Amino acid sequence: MRIAFIGDIVGSPGRDMLKSYLPKLKKEHGIDFVIANYENVSHGFGLTAKNANEVVSYGVDCMSGGNHSWDKKEVEALFATHEILRPHNYPEEVSGTGCKIYDVAGERLGVLNLMGHFAMPYTDNAFRCAKESVEALHADGVKNIFIDFHAEATSEKRAMMMLLMGRVSAIIGTHTHVGTDDFQIVNSTAYLTDIGLTGCRDNVIGMDEKVPLKQFLTGMRGHFDIPKKCKKIMQIAILDISKGRCESAFKLKIFDDDTIIKTDAWIES
Repeated sequence: MRIAFIGDIVGSPGRDMLKSYLPKLKKEHGIDFVIANYENVSHGFGLTAKNANEVVSYGVDCMSGGNHSWDKKEVEALFATHEILRPHNYPEEVSGTGCKIYDVAGERLGVLNLMGHFAMPYTDNAFRCAKESVEALHADGVKNIFIDFHAEATSEKRAMMMLLMGRVSAIIGTHTHVGTDDFQIVNSTAYLTDIGLTGCRDNVIGMDEKVPLKQFLTGMRGHFDIPKKCKKIMQIAILDISKGRCESAFKLKIFDDDTIIKTDAWIES
């Protein structure tokens, strides 16, 4: 199977990039299944029903979340009507789930959404949850497993790779909005610390720079806003997975002037 992952779609600029590029990318690269992180889809904070339907219409099959999953209260109803995940290590009493299984290209694919601990809301232990969830998927006969690990600390993300290397197909990080340059395949597991945002690229993590700069200069907080006009980027990882192993992977950075930069994941021998 060939799957794709898009992290942190930020507001209307991110949705515009999906509309412009995702349908033709799916055809050009023969993508069977698309996962995308939704937590910033609706003006940077959470997900509305309208925007959920919009993102699905562009070709997204499953959406993963993070610390902003509940910023729009209507998301609770969407858990029952759409293929939407929230971090699986929230307590069991929380609505929704962070783990689902899909039939893709004649094989089963498990998608697991987890959230880290540093500078994040209180949750159950992400590493214990990951270990138990992967063991349960294996027991159910699911070999192909993709993980969106939504975390601030790069050390947490790397530690998750060390915990699950060789046991899952891919671990790709989200949340920081800043793409990292460490896409690799080790012991059949693809790993990328953070895929980076899809949205505005000429400001501060997709948001207008005025409020972040004021906060850094004075300590006074404010409401982050998405610029009405900006230069845009789409960042997407494409992975070839079979029988639990990631055989090859690459990342595309697509700019709104149609420039495309491709980076192949290196394979550790």
